[in-house]
Amino acid sequence: MKISSRGLLAAALMALWLAGCAFQPAVTERQPTGDPDQLLAQAEQQAPEQAALSRLQAADILARQGSRPQALAIAKEIDDSRLSPDARGRWALLLSDLGETEDDPWAVIQAAQLLDELQLPRDQAYLLRERQARALGQVDEPLAAARALLRLQADTGRVDLNDPIWEQLSSLAPGTIAELRNGANDPTLAWLDLAELVRTSGGDIQRLFTRLDDWRSRNPEHPAARRLPADIMALRELSGQDVRHIAVFLPESGPLAGVADAIEQGLRAHHMNTVNGGASGAQLTFLDSSAGTLDALYQEAQRQGAQVVIGPLDKDAVTSLERRDRVPMPTLALNYGEDERNRAEGLFQYGLSAEDEAREVAARGRQDGKRSAALLVPDNAWGRRVGEAFAAAWRERDGEIANAVRYNPGRSATESTRRALGSSRPDMLFLLALPDYARQVPPTIDYYAYNQGLSVYATSHLYEGRPQPRLDKDLDGVMFVDIPWQIPDAAAGGEEALPFLDSYRQLREESDPTMFRLMAMGVDAYELARRLPQFQAIPGSELFGATGTLSADRDGRIHRDLPWARFADGVPRPLIDMQRLDDDRSL
Repeated sequence: MKISSRGLLAAALMALWLAGCAFQPAVTERQPTGDPDQLLAQAEQQAPEQAALSRLQAADILARQGSRPQALAIAKEIDDSRLSPDARGRWALLLSDLGETEDDPWAVIQAAQLLDELQLPRDQAYLLRERQARALGQVDEPLAAARALLRLQADTGRVDLNDPIWEQLSSLAPGTIAELRNGANDPTLAWLDLAELVRTSGGDIQRLFTRLDDWRSRNPEHPAARRLPADIMALRELSGQDVRHIAVFLPESGPLAGVADAIEQGLRAHHMNTVNGGASGAQLTFLDSSAGTLDALYQEAQRQGAQVVIGPLDKDAVTSLERRDRVPMPTLALNYGEDERNRAEGLFQYGLSAEDEAREVAARGRQDGKRSAALLVPDNAWGRRVGEAFAAAWRERDGEIANAVRYNPGRSATESTRRALGSSRPDMLFLLALPDYARQVPPTIDYYAYNQGLSVYATSHLYEGRPQPRLDKDLDGVMFVDIPWQIPDAAAGGEEALPFLDSYRQLREESDPTMFRLMAMGVDAYELARRLPQFQAIPGSELFGATGTLSADRDGRIHRDLPWARFADGVPRPLIDMQRLDDDRSL
């Protein structure tokens, strides 16, 4: 039974909710013999049932001979519905093994799609479920992976699953954790309590382990109480390295003063809310980066007893820092340098990068099956940088660029949109535009009768950050990324599930909407700075923040994974993958 890769996930998720494994008599081990080429040739002339078995035998022989890529290709194409129950079990184990070793997680998911219906002995069923969980994690489905692993641990009691379980739980968005609570057993609820405990402890390591001791006393027999996940144990090594004092390098004058003021508002508000919430917080010392050199600022920060620096904001200053071998103290710069990589030890770089958003759009477009893209970006340095980031990421994924149009933001969008559509008829449009310009694009597409269903993908810049149904009705159908704090209903299922809710409510009420993203950046800068020892000690650490899910590359650049929304009736709504939904319904 061949199914699409999009439909495979639905089958895998459904399998996780079925009743326990059907333990059947053991599958007889058979050593296949024969010439695989001859078996494949015979399969072309055989009835479907015998042909499927011949292809399985050929794939098995090739795998044992070391021709694993060829074996994988054959096994993936087998119509497993034609196999006997015994042979179907052997097919699932072979395909999952080949998919795992050949780095094809979708093949593993295909093999495990009907796991609970396969006639496998218990140990082989457990092996297949473990492979399934790892594959789901690889295709960025941590919720499904966590469910599979938690079920496996419930069946086996294996404490060696603690680290894989923790890896998937740590990858869940805050609102998603609540989904696991519905109907969960006590061990799962304890895992979720542990995840919430670690997540809400911020950078306060002492507070974390005080709360952790209390959790262990309430759950003494839990697998994680008997053996803590390695990442949590690594945090214990950071005890005594809590960040208690942060120096902030921001300009008080000059062209970046307005941006700096919004970031500072976010920093100060979140600091007060953290302290008022019972955490220790970190002292903030603000130093004017528009006066004096960077070295002088570092000297003053050290003199005042700061442990970590937030800033500078100026791109040239960040570039000069990333060209050093190291920085005087751990630093979270509030921009990205111009070089391809950051060389400086101890330097992290964080900002609201439009280039990051463009790369995320490219990844989503290819994930959605789009192949030919048109670009519509402003004719300025910003537009060129972002357009080039999209094009590079698109081509890396074997996508084709149909047209690339640079427009004058001061003119009507009609002609530039018409040129972007061109005669090649792309199947998606990448749009980088501010709201007034962006609102003109979808009606222009409709006017030119682009009736094959052109998908429009955009960055966050087309949304002003507050619902305006009358103005934004023309954007209906446009898909875009944005920070969780700007699209709470689409990102987290409502305000209550947002990270740092008290700070969100305060800043949302007090802020100028045009500055709200920068204030959210200040909130996350505070949280990241407190976690710099953790990010340095534990590769792969993530922060579920106001501006996205934040993680660090090897060279210290912070990247944001952003939620998606789609305009409907002029309001951002959760993005539903309609193609995947159609595939799921067809199963």
